[in-house]
Parts: sequence; C-alpha cells; structure tokens
Amino acid sequence: RLRSFLREKASDGEMYFKSKFIADEVDLSPKEIGALMVKLKDSATDLEIEKWSYTSATTWRVSPA
Repeated sequence: RLRSFLREKASDGEMYFKSKFIADEVDLSPKEIGALMVKLKDSATDLEIEKWSYTSATTWRVSPA
C-alpha cells in the first residue's frame, strides 16, 4: 500500500513528506510509516528513499530509481 502510494506520487520526480501528513491517505499510523520506510529503503529497487532531515519529525525524500 505504502510502496504503491510512493511510486505514484514520485512518478513525476522527487517528493518530500513527513509521515504524519500522509498517514490518512495510506491508512497507516505515522509510526508504522516510519518503520516501513526504513524497510523500503533497503528493499524497494524501483524507488530511491532517503532520510532527508529531522525537524519535529523525519522528512523523507522519495524519487524514482
């Protein structure tokens, strides 16, 4: 679910997001998204996932591989 969402949103180029802002769209908690992002970072060959910054919550950068 999360991987499909990210692939769709990043299809035009890179995207930046905080888990709390997409939680409702993917029907997951921000904590669940954070845990899945760490796993996807290593396993998703079709996406480049990078922990971008931390200001009150992690910002993720996602782009097509």
